[in-house]
Amino acid sequence: MDTFIHIFRTYLGWDPGSGGAIVLLAGAAVFAFSLGALALVAAVASPLRRRLGRLTSEATEAPSRTDLIGSLLIPLSKYILPTKEADRSKVEHQLVHAGLRSTSALSLFYGSKAVLMIALPLAVFVSAPFFPTVTTGRLLLIAGSSAFLGGLLPGMWLDRRVLKRQRALRVGFPDALDLLVVCVEAGLGLAPALQRVAVDLEVSHPELGMELSLVNAEMRAGVERTQALKNLAYRTGLDDIKGLVALLVQTMRFGTGVADALRVYSEEFRDKRMQAAEEQAALIGTKMIFPLVVCLFPSFFLVMVGPAVLAAVKVLRDFNH
Repeated sequence: MDTFIHIFRTYLGWDPGSGGAIVLLAGAAVFAFSLGALALVAAVASPLRRRLGRLTSEATEAPSRTDLIGSLLIPLSKYILPTKEADRSKVEHQLVHAGLRSTSALSLFYGSKAVLMIALPLAVFVSAPFFPTVTTGRLLLIAGSSAFLGGLLPGMWLDRRVLKRQRALRVGFPDALDLLVVCVEAGLGLAPALQRVAVDLEVSHPELGMELSLVNAEMRAGVERTQALKNLAYRTGLDDIKGLVALLVQTMRFGTGVADALRVYSEEFRDKRMQAAEEQAALIGTKMIFPLVVCLFPSFFLVMVGPAVLAAVKVLRDFNH
């Protein structure tokens, strides 16, 4: 300490006991702390560091929970998977249409069925002591019903997921078709046009954009165009996309113009959508009968006939008196 005091007095000409020296030391400390904090914030918020950290974490990322469960179910696959190839292929098609293309998706589906069929009756038996008034026969009936429900729930969830995904694909298909026609007529080839449409649909219709990107990725990987397009029709399961794929395959086979074929298909598809809308509009009158009969007609009769009924009751009451 004496050395610092000597340095201040000799070289700087300041007395450490004065207020100026204290202010100087405090300012230097705050300045050094600020520089350290700024350096730390810059290091944490650096885009390069974040990108490198993300790449490192992706490279060393542990397997997902789904993959771990699937790997555990692989030895049990011969016990939980159906023996009939037709049933297995049907469920595989549904899983593909639902967007679940993992190698362990089939095992996870049937594994979840087996777990629910065991867990739900077990939960019923565990909760039985809390309901002493329930008889044994009724308890067995509830357990059997819960096991049956556990076997149905995964299939119901899968059907709902397939319908939801196909609805999203169906909604985005007209926009994709119009964009594809514009891109092809502008001079792009089929593969660049599909890539451009996939990029444009990433925000508005991500499901369809991902499917088109997958088609383009298969083409770049060496898969034939016809096979890549057929894979698109298989993954989506929509009749509209199947028709477009069949049209493109025939166009490439016979060497006709892709732009003209897409323009004709787009016009026919627009007419088809208009006819479907007109059909739905024609069914509105029939669909409105039930709510009119149940909701509107009772209140209408009450308002119209109610006063007359009340007047008649009053007259009869006065007549009796």
